[in-house]
Amino acid sequence: MKDYRRVRVLFSDHLGLARGKYQPINTAVSGEARFCISLYGLTYDKQLLPVPGSGLLDGLPDVVAKFKEEDVRPSWEADTGVVIPDIEFKGEPLAHCGRNVLKKTIAQFEEMGLTPYVGIELEAYVFQKDRYGKWVPYDTPGAYVYGTGSTVDPAGLIDEVWEQAEACGIELESFNSEFDSPQFELTLKYDNALEAVDQIFLFKAMAKEIFQQSGYLLSFMPKPLSKNGGSGMHVNFSFNDKKGNNVIYDKSAKDGLSDIAKKSISGLVQHHEGMSALLAPTVNSYRRLLPASLSGYWANWGYDHRGVTTRIPDERGAGTRIEFRMADCAANPYTAVATVLQAAKLGIENDYELPDAETLDCLESQSTDRHVPDNLALALEALNADKVLCQAVGQELVDNHTAIKEQEWQDYAAHTTDWEFDQYLKYI
Repeated sequence: MKDYRRVRVLFSDHLGLARGKYQPINTAVSGEARFCISLYGLTYDKQLLPVPGSGLLDGLPDVVAKFKEEDVRPSWEADTGVVIPDIEFKGEPLAHCGRNVLKKTIAQFEEMGLTPYVGIELEAYVFQKDRYGKWVPYDTPGAYVYGTGSTVDPAGLIDEVWEQAEACGIELESFNSEFDSPQFELTLKYDNALEAVDQIFLFKAMAKEIFQQSGYLLSFMPKPLSKNGGSGMHVNFSFNDKKGNNVIYDKSAKDGLSDIAKKSISGLVQHHEGMSALLAPTVNSYRRLLPASLSGYWANWGYDHRGVTTRIPDERGAGTRIEFRMADCAANPYTAVATVLQAAKLGIENDYELPDAETLDCLESQSTDRHVPDNLALALEALNADKVLCQAVGQELVDNHTAIKEQEWQDYAAHTTDWEFDQYLKYI
């Protein structure tokens, strides 16, 4: 830490927001920082709720963020290191912290002799302010899908982020414009699960701040523009055995997929509805998750098929992986990845029936009528009805999440929208 003037202690709360503190080096050497546990009871609009795990009715005690000097990384801020701590409460990992749930999940796989590896694809829109100070889509008149260069990013925003990511040791795998402009897809390095998600968390925080400093807004909102496509967070994963072999691959199988792969897929299909409230956790998420949206709506799987939720890309050998397409970036990335891995583990542990691979187009027809719930309220009901999944992920996290999100739904349901005001005011 001697190379820095200060350390930024940064971690993901239950909403996926980056919470933290700056500490001068003489304070950071202690390896800990304290935060009021009540931040786990906050909504986006800063309502503080007496939900399970908020501590609001228990005197508002502290959680302790602990870190080691060797875990401090280069930051995107001058003379500043950044570190992601472990969050503890009364000497134990905080049960409703998504990162702790992911670490528990990884440990469970390691007990099975497997190491989870993860790669995450992010989608996001870019906005700029018009002359009235309103956020409007970034002007990219030459943009098209799979576009690169100045036609899709005339201000060079992505180059700036990419350069800073490299300086921070965050490895990007690819970048391109998406189908709708100004939407972009950014994919980070495939890595062991905890490091991969730590990198995603830091990258999102860094990228949003760099865009803001340039006068732009990078938004990971699932569906910010009604007439454009939504933005997802695709979770790709595989497992290595103790010899470093990818056990998702089986060269003797006709399709190259092992029994572990098939069982993992069965778990994802089995727990499809229950997972949605954790992977698509906002009211807005369900504007993206619709039929024919290629977004993870249907409870199905298929080979190199973008209309299904669980897609098996066509790479084999070391590159064999499972891609789960339901999640969006409003999810806490630690919670989202832990949930996907837990559903896969339930498939490995239980004898779930695996439906046939999807062969229909998923635009006009599909082989299943099972799909994600139609809104956040129904998704929360489905989550709490899936007792096996709740136990696997952790009841403490589920209870905290459910209580926060039930309030979010109630606030939305009670709100008169601009559409209603414009549609009805003059005529009724």
